[in-house]
Amino acid sequence: MRFPRVSILLLLIILFSLFQSPAFAIKKSYVVYLGSHAHGPQISKVDLDAVADSHQEFLASYLGSREKARDAIIYSYDRHINGFAAMLEEEEAAEIARHPNVVSVFLNQGRKLHTTHSWDFMLLEKDGVVDPSSLWKRARFGEDSIIANLDTGVWPESLSFSEEGIGPVPSKWKGTCENDTAVGVPCNRKLIGARYFNRGYIAYAGGLTSSDNSARDKDGHGTHTLSTAGGNFVPGANVFGLGNGTAKGGSPKARVASYKVCWPPVNGSECFDADIMKAFDMAIHDGVDVLSVSLGGEPTDYFNDGLAIGAFHAVKNGISVVCSAGNSGPMDGTVTNNAPWIITVGASTLDREFETFVELRNGKRLQGTSLSSPLPEKKFYPLITGEQAKAANASAADALLCKPKSLDHEKAKGKVVVCLRGETGRMDKGYQAALVGAAGMILCNDKASGNEIIADPHVLPAAQITYTDGLAVFAYINSTDHALGYISAPTAKLGTKPAPSIAAFSSRGPNTVTPEILKPDITAPGVNIIAAFSEAISPTDFDFDKRKSPFITESGTSMSCPHVAGAVGLLKTLHPDWSPAAIRSAIMTTARTRANTMTPMVDGRDGLEATPFSYGSGHIRPNRAQDPGLVYDLSINDYLDFLCASGYNSTMIEPFSDGPYKCPESTSIFDFNNPSITIRQLRNSMSVIRKVKNVGLTGTYAAHVREPYGILVSVEPSILTFENKGDEKSFKVTFEAKWDGVTEDHEFGTLTWTDGRHYVRSPIVVAFGGDY
Repeated sequence: MRFPRVSILLLLIILFSLFQSPAFAIKKSYVVYLGSHAHGPQISKVDLDAVADSHQEFLASYLGSREKARDAIIYSYDRHINGFAAMLEEEEAAEIARHPNVVSVFLNQGRKLHTTHSWDFMLLEKDGVVDPSSLWKRARFGEDSIIANLDTGVWPESLSFSEEGIGPVPSKWKGTCENDTAVGVPCNRKLIGARYFNRGYIAYAGGLTSSDNSARDKDGHGTHTLSTAGGNFVPGANVFGLGNGTAKGGSPKARVASYKVCWPPVNGSECFDADIMKAFDMAIHDGVDVLSVSLGGEPTDYFNDGLAIGAFHAVKNGISVVCSAGNSGPMDGTVTNNAPWIITVGASTLDREFETFVELRNGKRLQGTSLSSPLPEKKFYPLITGEQAKAANASAADALLCKPKSLDHEKAKGKVVVCLRGETGRMDKGYQAALVGAAGMILCNDKASGNEIIADPHVLPAAQITYTDGLAVFAYINSTDHALGYISAPTAKLGTKPAPSIAAFSSRGPNTVTPEILKPDITAPGVNIIAAFSEAISPTDFDFDKRKSPFITESGTSMSCPHVAGAVGLLKTLHPDWSPAAIRSAIMTTARTRANTMTPMVDGRDGLEATPFSYGSGHIRPNRAQDPGLVYDLSINDYLDFLCASGYNSTMIEPFSDGPYKCPESTSIFDFNNPSITIRQLRNSMSVIRKVKNVGLTGTYAAHVREPYGILVSVEPSILTFENKGDEKSFKVTFEAKWDGVTEDHEFGTLTWTDGRHYVRSPIVVAFGGDY
């Protein structure tokens, strides 16, 4: 039967109108943020029920009934953070956002873990540093601290979480272990807490299997980061026999807890704001001292950022929050977790390498890195590029990158395939070579990766080499019809130079949310870090890889973040009266910008001198941080004033202040008491105010300035005398261009206060004219 065109058109109009009606409106998960709760010191079930009831009543006024509100709500944030997550239509969310008591309404956004996880994110989008033994001893290895992470969970059977040598659980601890399923997490005196939160993830991605409803770590990331921050001493730890030694976290005797908020990736996202905020709310209630958060998303407005909101409430309650800067380097302006109340950590190398060599028949011997097994015979093997091994239906570009199904078995069998880094996982390239019978793989960095090479447990004999050495390999293969090469067995090498250097993948400033705040704050070891691992998966997570390893190397700002969290645990034990801001200041102002060659740290992307946009204040030195001399301290009201200066109004800010609050009549974001100084738009001259607190002995400090190029810097007063511990002194720093049009770029310098024993150093960043 043939229908008239007019009837078909009418049917389409009717269907279109139906799908535009409220009954067919798309619901998404949103977070409705209302500020803080005013609970007393003891929160009862009655209090929590009252909060849930108030949230339902509020939402019912928009949805039409309590039943609809109750069904829509995913979480009530009921302890310290006030708000809820709910399934809403876009119009409903917009209407709720206009309510005078609502601070913000934002989509339940997805985030990703900040480990390289063998992926090259940049292309898809002993000096007391490593061994702070004296601080460890003075702080009793952090035994008074409780360190927790928000991550993929924990593998409780790891020896890093053994309770050997650990005393009773602190009486202040209110947390629990969710161990009520077959794959639950048993706790002990070391691992004192484990919770999981996945309702926000489910609201976005759909259901999880019953075995996923657990705080157990199936991924390995959470176990790695938590053991880095607070793992117990484990003698004889190694990775497939390499790097043998005693594993220990930054605070080896601290109690640790895990809050699982990350799940299998969906559309590039693993961890969702609704779950992150619930985890923060519970961690604050449970009594943690330090939160290590190795995840992040796109930089965004603070009131639309669940992680920044959760971190603010934690800091408000005296908890230090340490976050990874991101793995989107080497491009500038990629740093995330930009809020000034967060300690944001970039990634740098340390002076240990897992060394292997690529030997070419023409006599060249190129240093690389790997954790793979050696070639079966010590002989030269035929070399072939991925492009030369191209499958018939693949492009040359895909074959050069050794992408899935791009290589031909007959061409690659028994040979060492040379693959270019980028776009797909480093270990996946070796997997693709193995699938077509290759004997081994040489992974050559592209130009963006530069000198950064990462040791991976490849599934076949392999080596990763630098961009320059990769060019030499390609040139040799192209120069002969019979290219031959060999890959030596990997060995652990200590004392490499120069170290540290900035990892090419580490995200860089400037801060795109608040350019006046330098981010990252600090850098720490984040390349080839050995730590505990989940034994639920293999190191590669490939189905055919049946290897298990209780310890593994991983790289990323995910790995550098818990290094700093572990150091914070030591400082919290040693100085329980220090605020999170004082701890952040002590870590920043005592950092170092030189390598073990006594020359400036270099950037792994190009070997040139690194800048504060990659390392912040420098590479962490925990020993120095225990006695910084002076600190740049901050109160909660200072953060509120910062928000005022950033453009938020009193109506938005007061709901999460500790009491009545009104924005100052005059406030400047440049006067925020940050341990770094950033001038966004210097045209002629301008001044900033800072204040330092004495946390050491009495003494007199003198100001020393290394001026940015073309800038005259003066400090008034230039001498500060402190007669008592706790004394605070203010000073003014004035910047003036020495001539018109001095530069169109940004310039760097330092301000150091010293009494001859302490060196309290702040980086200076100056940009001219417009935004940078």
